[in-house]
Amino acid sequence: MAVEDTQTLVTALVASHGEQLRRFLLARVRHAADVPDIIQEVYLRMLRVPKVESIRSPEAYLFTVAQHVIQQHTLRQSAMPPSVEFARMLNSRHATPYADPALEVDAHQCLEQLQSALDQFSPKVRATFMMSRRDGLSFDEIATRLGTSRPMAKKYLMKALLQFRQRLEKA
Repeated sequence: MAVEDTQTLVTALVASHGEQLRRFLLARVRHAADVPDIIQEVYLRMLRVPKVESIRSPEAYLFTVAQHVIQQHTLRQSAMPPSVEFARMLNSRHATPYADPALEVDAHQCLEQLQSALDQFSPKVRATFMMSRRDGLSFDEIATRLGTSRPMAKKYLMKALLQFRQRLEKA
């Protein structure tokens, strides 16, 4: 089969089994926000199959590939450092005896808003933000740890910053 035939097969699978694949992944992944990335990876792997004509059941193969992608995703997620709660960071600092209570309350509320925003991020976006801002890692280092590309690491950070900005504008 030629490249066009591979693309035709994947296009047909998207049309006939796309929704079923999405439900399959939603049932097996912790964060629904990760599903689009996983679906993309599944279809990319399907496009890389060298001999599509050797696949007896494309539907079964699609879900086998999806299961492998889920397993790798789960392994990467378990290797990620847990996010640090901002409130815990605030409480760990030593309060100065001359601190302004009003400023402390404002800072605490700000950290609560940041934590709330972080809790709503997808795991990759949250991990990218924390590795960049807290750990000072480069995009290349983040990409290596997440098992993704440098442009995707940049995209995840930009997504986090955009979501923070949107929350600030609402507040």
